[in-house]
Amino acid sequence: MDNQPQWQTINHPQSDLHLDQSGLDRPTARRIKIRIPKQYINEPIIARLGSFPGLKVNIFSALLAANNNQDGWFDLQLQGNSQGIENALSYLADLDVEVWYDSA
Repeated sequence: MDNQPQWQTINHPQSDLHLDQSGLDRPTARRIKIRIPKQYINEPIIARLGSFPGLKVNIFSALLAANNNQDGWFDLQLQGNSQGIENALSYLADLDVEVWYDSA
């Protein structure tokens, strides 16, 4: 049995991630990978995610170029309630940040 992650693009956060809308305050966590376009490389996008009410962001890994001329890649875990995670993903979508989730 293969337990390798199967990463897919998030198109609709609520349905793709199966976020529970019945208990919006119930704690949950989702692992995502994101690609931040190079035009945002000097913007505090990850810090802003951490400022969403009731949301914690854990960085598992990151790949950033030293010269700031390439996209940034992050492997993150979002912890919080369903509404907070959905709000964070909407924020990323507004910036055209690509987001993938483990569908396995």
